[in-house]
Amino acid sequence: MKQLFKTRITELLNIEYPIMQGGMRYFGVPKLAAAVSNAGGLGTITAGNYSSATKLQEAIRQIKTLTDKPFCVNVSLIPALVPPELTSSYFQTIVQEGVPIVETSGNNPVDYVPVLKEAGIKLIHKVPAVKYAQKAEAFGADIVTVIGFEGAGRPSPDEVSTMILGNKAARTLEVPIFIAGGIADGAGLVAALALGGEGIVMGTRFLATEECIIHSNFKEWIVKAAENDTVIILRSINNMMRAMKNQTTRQSLEMEKQGVSREDLLAMNSSERGKKCLEEGDTEGGVFSVGQSVGLIDRVKTIKEVMDDIIKEASIIMTRLNHRIQ
Repeated sequence: MKQLFKTRITELLNIEYPIMQGGMRYFGVPKLAAAVSNAGGLGTITAGNYSSATKLQEAIRQIKTLTDKPFCVNVSLIPALVPPELTSSYFQTIVQEGVPIVETSGNNPVDYVPVLKEAGIKLIHKVPAVKYAQKAEAFGADIVTVIGFEGAGRPSPDEVSTMILGNKAARTLEVPIFIAGGIADGAGLVAALALGGEGIVMGTRFLATEECIIHSNFKEWIVKAAENDTVIILRSINNMMRAMKNQTTRQSLEMEKQGVSREDLLAMNSSERGKKCLEEGDTEGGVFSVGQSVGLIDRVKTIKEVMDDIIKEASIIMTRLNHRIQ
């Protein structure tokens, strides 16, 4: 079974299965990341969850006590989310602590590429469009993640679906690619491989797991949600985000129609407000970023169950397709 899913990515990252846990704000912590790595995938700690390089260092040291498998640290290069001076200290800590893999997103990480290469750290860069994927390949990314419009977080304003984006990126790039956006099961893994991808990245699927620290109210919402229960907000101020449909996002959309100021919109959708609601289990009072793959999730599972079920389903599908070809 392992041979079925051996790709350039599994070889390059020394992981069993070509499945990566995406960077998840608030929830990409050692417990979750270690569980993904221990189950054969690539777990990811989100650096932006930590207010200082010292706290990130503690998290890195903690995950090393929970797994002896490869893991990744995600670093957002968006100055509005992480100040540049903190970003720089993150990278220093990553190098000092011998982190094997780094994922960057947002702005171009070219300034940090030399130090990562010198330290032997594999670089994954996440992008929402092929033109950015080409730039990532040019500046030395070992792997590029392309995320389609179905994904959580901040999708491309070009609104290109995962099916098209993944296909085009695989045709265009020579480095291996992860495909993300709307993937939550074995069928998604097979589809990504068929498009030319060499692995998948999932975020929303890992939220509805026993190991995730998110409040149970949100896990319950994910399990009950349909594929059309997400919405794009903040389009009018070029700050698009895909989030769950709730009272806050409905109000945000109405405010956009009324043409309220950028400041008022950002205050309505602030991360501070959202974090408080996440901690308290308030599914209506803030913005909660999820992808359309919520429509494919019907049960809270352990990380191991998620991984095992994906591989089992993907194996069955590939066997069935092979029989059809024969």
